[in-house]
Amino acid sequence: MPSPSHVPVLLDRVVSLLAPALDRPGAVLVDATLGLGGHTEAVLSRIDATRVVGIDRDPQALELASRRLAAYGDRFTGVHAVYDEIADVLADLGLAAVDGVLFDLGVSSMQLDVRERGFAYAEDAPLDMRMDGTTGITAAEVLNTYPAADLTRILKEYGEEKFARKIAAAVVREREREPFTTSGRLVELLYAEIPAPARRTGGHPAKRTFQALRMEVNDELAVLRRAMPAAIDAINVGGRVVVESYHSLEDRLVKQAFTAATRSDVPEDLPFVPEGHEPALRLVTRGSEKAGPEEIAANPRAASVRLRAVERMRDSRGETA
Repeated sequence: MPSPSHVPVLLDRVVSLLAPALDRPGAVLVDATLGLGGHTEAVLSRIDATRVVGIDRDPQALELASRRLAAYGDRFTGVHAVYDEIADVLADLGLAAVDGVLFDLGVSSMQLDVRERGFAYAEDAPLDMRMDGTTGITAAEVLNTYPAADLTRILKEYGEEKFARKIAAAVVREREREPFTTSGRLVELLYAEIPAPARRTGGHPAKRTFQALRMEVNDELAVLRRAMPAAIDAINVGGRVVVESYHSLEDRLVKQAFTAATRSDVPEDLPFVPEGHEPALRLVTRGSEKAGPEEIAANPRAASVRLRAVERMRDSRGETA
Protein backbone atom coordinates (compact mmCIF):
# COMPACT_ATOMS: atom_id res chain seq x y z
CA MET A 1 0.00 0.00 0.00
CA PRO A 2 1.47 3.42 -0.93
CA SER A 3 2.36 5.73 1.90
CA PRO A 4 -0.03 8.64 2.42
CA SER A 5 2.87 10.78 3.64
CA HIS A 6 3.85 11.99 0.15
CA VAL A 7 4.25 15.78 0.19
CA PRO A 8 2.53 17.45 -2.78
CA VAL A 9 4.45 19.84 -5.04
CA LEU A 10 4.62 23.49 -3.88
CA LEU A 11 2.38 22.65 -0.90
CA ASP A 12 3.12 25.75 1.21
CA ARG A 13 2.74 28.10 -1.75
CA VAL A 14 -0.58 26.51 -2.78
CA VAL A 15 -1.99 26.86 0.75
CA SER A 16 -0.80 30.50 0.94
CA LEU A 17 -2.55 31.28 -2.36
CA LEU A 18 -5.80 29.71 -1.13
CA ALA A 19 -5.70 31.13 2.40
CA PRO A 20 -7.05 34.67 1.67
CA ALA A 21 -10.13 33.13 0.03
CA LEU A 22 -10.69 30.47 2.70
CA ASP A 23 -9.95 32.29 5.94
CA ARG A 24 -13.58 33.23 6.63
CA PRO A 25 -16.47 31.45 8.37
CA GLY A 26 -18.19 28.79 6.30
CA ALA A 27 -15.58 28.80 3.53
CA VAL A 28 -15.62 25.82 1.16
CA LEU A 29 -12.73 24.55 -0.99
CA VAL A 30 -13.15 22.08 -3.83
CA ASP A 31 -10.03 19.94 -4.13
CA ALA A 32 -10.82 18.81 -7.65
CA THR A 33 -7.94 16.31 -7.83
CA LEU A 34 -7.95 14.88 -4.31
CA GLY A 35 -5.36 12.11 -4.82
CA LEU A 36 -4.05 11.01 -1.42
CA GLY A 37 -5.41 14.18 0.19
CA GLY A 38 -2.14 15.98 0.90
CA HIS A 39 -3.38 19.43 -0.13
CA THR A 40 -6.69 18.93 1.64
CA GLU A 41 -5.04 17.81 4.86
CA ALA A 42 -2.80 20.90 4.83
CA VAL A 43 -5.78 23.21 4.30
CA LEU A 44 -7.90 21.53 6.99
CA SER A 45 -5.08 21.60 9.52
CA ARG A 46 -3.98 25.20 8.85
CA ILE A 47 -7.27 27.01 8.09
CA ASP A 48 -9.78 26.19 10.83
CA ALA A 49 -12.87 27.71 9.21
CA THR A 50 -12.66 25.70 6.00
CA ARG A 51 -14.65 22.73 4.75
CA VAL A 52 -13.29 20.72 1.79
CA VAL A 53 -15.14 18.83 -0.94
CA GLY A 54 -12.63 16.37 -2.39
CA ILE A 55 -13.26 15.08 -5.91
CA ASP A 56 -11.44 12.15 -7.49
CA ARG A 57 -12.26 9.83 -10.38
CA ASP A 58 -10.10 7.11 -8.82
CA PRO A 59 -12.12 5.08 -6.26
CA GLN A 60 -8.93 3.71 -4.68
CA ALA A 61 -7.49 7.19 -4.11
CA LEU A 62 -10.82 8.38 -2.71
CA GLU A 63 -10.90 5.51 -0.21
CA LEU A 64 -7.32 6.12 0.96
CA ALA A 65 -7.79 9.87 1.25
CA SER A 66 -11.09 9.50 3.12
CA ARG A 67 -9.38 7.21 5.62
CA ARG A 68 -6.53 9.70 6.02
CA LEU A 69 -8.92 12.63 6.55
CA ALA A 70 -11.45 10.86 8.80
CA ALA A 71 -10.23 12.80 11.85
CA TYR A 72 -11.64 16.02 10.34
CA GLY A 73 -15.19 14.64 10.45
CA ASP A 74 -17.80 16.54 8.45
CA ARG A 75 -15.27 19.20 7.43
CA PHE A 76 -14.34 16.79 4.61
CA THR A 77 -16.67 15.32 2.00
CA GLY A 78 -15.31 12.89 -0.61
CA VAL A 79 -17.04 12.58 -3.99
CA HIS A 80 -16.38 10.05 -6.77
CA ALA A 81 -16.52 12.16 -9.94
CA VAL A 82 -14.40 13.57 -12.75
CA TYR A 83 -13.33 17.15 -12.12
CA ASP A 84 -15.22 18.62 -15.06
CA GLU A 85 -18.39 17.66 -13.14
CA ILE A 86 -17.84 20.40 -10.53
CA ALA A 87 -21.21 22.08 -11.19
CA ASP A 88 -23.11 18.79 -10.73
CA VAL A 89 -21.16 17.92 -7.57
CA LEU A 90 -21.93 21.31 -6.00
CA ALA A 91 -25.60 21.10 -7.00
CA ASP A 92 -25.89 17.64 -5.41
CA LEU A 93 -24.40 19.05 -2.18
CA GLY A 94 -26.70 22.08 -2.20
CA LEU A 95 -23.84 24.54 -2.68
CA ALA A 96 -24.54 27.58 -4.88
CA ALA A 97 -20.86 28.62 -4.95
CA VAL A 98 -17.54 27.96 -3.20
CA ASP A 99 -14.54 29.98 -2.08
CA GLY A 100 -11.73 28.06 -3.72
CA VAL A 101 -11.05 25.40 -6.34
CA LEU A 102 -7.71 23.59 -6.52
CA PHE A 103 -6.34 21.42 -9.34
CA ASP A 104 -3.12 19.39 -9.09
CA LEU A 105 -3.15 17.88 -12.57
CA GLY A 106 -1.56 14.73 -13.97
CA VAL A 107 -0.93 11.33 -12.45
CA SER A 108 -0.75 10.92 -8.67
CA SER A 109 2.11 9.30 -6.79
CA MET A 110 -0.27 6.57 -5.66
CA GLN A 111 -1.18 5.65 -9.23
CA LEU A 112 2.50 5.47 -10.15
CA ASP A 113 3.34 3.40 -7.08
CA VAL A 114 0.70 0.69 -7.54
CA ARG A 115 2.19 -1.67 -10.11
CA GLU A 116 -1.14 -3.12 -11.27
CA ARG A 117 -2.37 0.26 -12.49
CA GLY A 118 0.15 0.23 -15.37
CA PHE A 119 1.12 3.91 -15.15
CA ALA A 120 4.81 3.31 -14.46
CA TYR A 121 7.35 2.05 -16.97
CA ALA A 122 9.91 0.93 -14.37
CA GLU A 123 8.41 -2.56 -14.05
CA ASP A 124 6.30 -4.88 -16.15
CA ALA A 125 2.57 -4.46 -15.49
CA PRO A 126 -0.79 -4.61 -17.30
CA LEU A 127 -1.24 -1.71 -19.71
CA ASP A 128 -4.26 -0.13 -18.04
CA MET A 129 -3.60 3.55 -17.09
CA ARG A 130 -7.24 4.36 -16.31
CA MET A 131 -7.58 6.75 -13.38
CA ASP A 132 -10.99 5.20 -12.81
CA GLY A 133 -10.48 1.49 -13.38
CA THR A 134 -14.24 0.89 -13.59
CA THR A 135 -14.80 2.66 -16.90
CA GLY A 136 -13.27 3.60 -20.25
CA ILE A 137 -10.65 2.13 -22.57
CA THR A 138 -7.25 0.91 -21.42
CA ALA A 139 -3.82 1.80 -22.78
CA ALA A 140 -3.62 -1.71 -24.24
CA GLU A 141 -6.81 -1.08 -26.22
CA VAL A 142 -5.39 2.18 -27.58
CA LEU A 143 -2.18 0.46 -28.68
CA ASN A 144 -4.00 -2.52 -30.21
CA THR A 145 -6.83 -0.74 -32.04
CA TYR A 146 -5.86 2.84 -32.98
CA PRO A 147 -4.68 3.45 -36.58
CA ALA A 148 -1.03 4.44 -37.00
CA ALA A 149 -2.03 8.05 -37.81
CA ASP A 150 -3.93 8.42 -34.52
CA LEU A 151 -1.12 6.86 -32.51
CA THR A 152 1.33 9.26 -34.17
CA ARG A 153 -0.87 12.26 -33.34
CA ILE A 154 -1.25 11.22 -29.68
CA LEU A 155 2.48 10.64 -29.22
CA LYS A 156 3.32 13.98 -30.89
CA GLU A 157 0.71 16.13 -29.16
CA TYR A 158 0.56 14.63 -25.69
CA GLY A 159 4.05 13.20 -25.41
CA GLU A 160 5.97 15.70 -27.55
CA GLU A 161 7.74 12.60 -28.88
CA LYS A 162 10.09 13.32 -31.80
CA PHE A 163 9.99 9.69 -32.97
CA ALA A 164 6.19 9.42 -32.86
CA ARG A 165 5.75 8.18 -36.45
CA LYS A 166 8.50 5.57 -36.08
CA ILE A 167 7.08 4.30 -32.77
CA ALA A 168 3.50 4.18 -34.12
CA ALA A 169 4.59 2.16 -37.16
CA ALA A 170 6.43 -0.29 -34.90
CA VAL A 171 3.41 -0.67 -32.60
CA VAL A 172 1.14 -1.47 -35.56
CA ARG A 173 3.69 -3.97 -36.90
CA GLU A 174 4.22 -5.68 -33.54
CA ARG A 175 0.56 -5.90 -32.53
CA GLU A 176 -0.15 -7.97 -35.66
CA ARG A 177 2.30 -10.51 -34.33
CA GLU A 178 0.85 -10.37 -30.80
CA PRO A 179 -1.41 -7.81 -29.07
CA PHE A 180 0.15 -5.60 -26.40
CA THR A 181 -0.88 -6.50 -22.86
CA THR A 182 1.93 -5.37 -20.53
CA SER A 183 4.22 -2.38 -20.18
CA GLY A 184 7.44 -4.40 -20.41
CA ARG A 185 6.96 -5.26 -24.07
CA LEU A 186 6.13 -1.64 -24.92
CA VAL A 187 9.27 -0.43 -23.12
CA GLU A 188 11.37 -2.95 -25.12
CA LEU A 189 9.86 -1.62 -28.35
CA LEU A 190 10.66 1.97 -27.35
CA TYR A 191 14.28 1.10 -26.58
CA ALA A 192 14.51 -0.56 -30.01
CA GLU A 193 12.91 2.32 -31.93
CA ILE A 194 14.37 5.39 -30.23
CA PRO A 195 17.98 5.94 -31.40
CA ALA A 196 20.70 5.54 -28.75
CA PRO A 197 21.81 9.22 -28.76
CA ALA A 198 18.20 10.32 -28.05
CA ARG A 199 17.89 7.75 -25.26
CA ARG A 200 20.78 9.35 -23.41
CA THR A 201 18.99 12.69 -22.91
CA GLY A 202 15.61 13.81 -21.60
CA GLY A 203 14.99 11.10 -19.02
CA HIS A 204 13.66 7.58 -19.54
CA PRO A 205 12.86 6.89 -23.22
CA ALA A 206 9.41 5.55 -22.26
CA LYS A 207 8.40 8.66 -20.32
CA ARG A 208 6.87 10.57 -23.22
CA THR A 209 4.95 7.62 -24.68
CA PHE A 210 3.51 6.60 -21.30
CA GLN A 211 2.45 10.20 -20.63
CA ALA A 212 0.76 10.40 -24.03
CA LEU A 213 -1.13 7.14 -23.53
CA ARG A 214 -2.27 8.18 -20.05
CA MET A 215 -3.58 11.51 -21.32
CA GLU A 216 -5.47 9.78 -24.16
CA VAL A 217 -6.94 7.03 -21.97
CA ASN A 218 -8.24 9.55 -19.42
CA ASP A 219 -9.22 12.24 -21.97
CA GLU A 220 -7.31 14.68 -19.78
CA LEU A 221 -7.17 17.74 -22.03
CA ALA A 222 -10.86 17.65 -22.94
CA VAL A 223 -11.78 17.24 -19.27
CA LEU A 224 -9.53 20.18 -18.33
CA ARG A 225 -10.97 22.32 -21.13
CA ARG A 226 -14.45 21.85 -19.64
CA ALA A 227 -13.31 22.08 -16.02
CA MET A 228 -11.62 25.49 -16.16
CA PRO A 229 -14.72 27.59 -16.97
CA ALA A 230 -16.77 25.43 -14.56
CA ALA A 231 -14.32 26.18 -11.74
CA ILE A 232 -14.22 29.90 -12.53
CA ASP A 233 -18.03 30.05 -12.58
CA ALA A 234 -18.20 28.21 -9.23
CA ILE A 235 -16.30 30.71 -7.06
CA ASN A 236 -17.75 33.49 -4.91
CA VAL A 237 -16.45 37.07 -4.94
CA GLY A 238 -13.04 36.84 -3.26
CA GLY A 239 -12.77 33.17 -4.24
CA ARG A 240 -9.72 31.76 -5.97
CA VAL A 241 -8.92 29.05 -8.52
CA VAL A 242 -5.41 27.61 -8.15
CA VAL A 243 -3.94 25.21 -10.73
CA GLU A 244 -0.75 23.15 -10.81
CA SER A 245 -0.02 21.69 -14.25
CA TYR A 246 2.89 19.57 -15.45
CA HIS A 247 2.49 19.55 -19.24
CA SER A 248 2.79 22.44 -21.69
CA LEU A 249 -0.63 21.74 -23.26
CA GLU A 250 -2.31 21.70 -19.83
CA ASP A 251 -0.63 24.95 -18.82
CA ARG A 252 -1.61 26.56 -22.11
CA LEU A 253 -5.28 25.67 -21.55
CA VAL A 254 -5.16 27.06 -18.02
CA LYS A 255 -3.44 30.25 -19.19
CA GLN A 256 -6.02 30.75 -21.97
CA ALA A 257 -8.94 30.26 -19.56
CA PHE A 258 -7.46 32.66 -17.00
CA THR A 259 -6.60 35.27 -19.66
CA ALA A 260 -10.16 35.18 -21.02
CA ALA A 261 -11.63 35.50 -17.50
CA THR A 262 -9.44 38.47 -16.56
CA ARG A 263 -9.91 40.46 -19.76
CA SER A 264 -12.01 43.62 -19.72
CA ASP A 265 -14.91 43.84 -22.19
CA VAL A 266 -14.13 47.45 -23.23
CA PRO A 267 -12.16 48.36 -26.39
CA GLU A 268 -8.38 48.25 -25.90
CA ASP A 269 -7.89 51.83 -27.15
CA LEU A 270 -10.24 53.29 -24.50
CA PRO A 271 -8.11 55.36 -22.08
CA PHE A 272 -10.02 54.16 -19.01
CA VAL A 273 -12.30 51.32 -17.95
CA PRO A 274 -15.82 52.58 -17.09
CA GLU A 275 -17.23 51.57 -13.72
CA GLY A 276 -18.95 48.22 -13.90
CA HIS A 277 -16.82 47.08 -16.84
CA GLU A 278 -13.79 45.99 -14.82
CA PRO A 279 -12.76 42.36 -15.36
CA ALA A 280 -14.68 39.96 -13.13
CA LEU A 281 -11.42 38.24 -12.13
CA ARG A 282 -7.78 39.20 -11.63
CA LEU A 283 -4.57 37.22 -11.98
CA VAL A 284 -3.00 36.45 -8.60
CA THR A 285 0.23 34.98 -9.98
CA ARG A 286 2.43 36.82 -12.47
CA GLY A 287 2.74 34.33 -15.28
CA SER A 288 3.33 30.82 -14.01
CA GLU A 289 5.30 30.10 -10.86
CA LYS A 290 7.85 27.28 -10.72
CA ALA A 291 9.44 25.17 -8.01
CA GLY A 292 12.84 26.13 -6.63
CA PRO A 293 16.00 24.01 -6.94
CA GLU A 294 15.73 22.64 -3.40
CA GLU A 295 12.23 21.27 -3.94
CA ILE A 296 13.17 19.85 -7.35
CA ALA A 297 16.16 18.06 -5.78
CA ALA A 298 13.90 16.55 -3.10
CA ASN A 299 11.00 15.81 -5.48
CA PRO A 300 11.89 15.48 -9.20
CA ARG A 301 8.18 15.73 -10.16
CA ALA A 302 8.35 19.41 -9.17
CA ALA A 303 10.69 20.19 -12.08
CA SER A 304 7.87 20.60 -14.60
CA VAL A 305 5.22 22.24 -12.39
CA ARG A 306 3.58 25.49 -13.48
CA LEU A 307 1.39 27.21 -10.88
CA ARG A 308 -1.29 29.79 -11.75
CA ALA A 309 -4.10 31.43 -9.77
CA VAL A 310 -7.00 33.83 -10.31
CA GLU A 311 -9.38 35.62 -7.92
CA ARG A 312 -12.97 36.74 -8.51
CA MET A 313 -13.34 40.49 -7.95
CA ARG A 314 -17.02 40.89 -8.78
CA ASP A 315 -20.02 38.71 -9.56
CA SER A 316 -22.21 38.69 -12.67
CA ARG A 317 -24.28 41.59 -11.29
CA GLY A 318 -21.14 43.70 -10.81
CA GLU A 319 -21.14 43.38 -7.03
CA THR A 320 -17.70 43.36 -5.44
CA ALA A 321 -16.30 42.11 -2.16
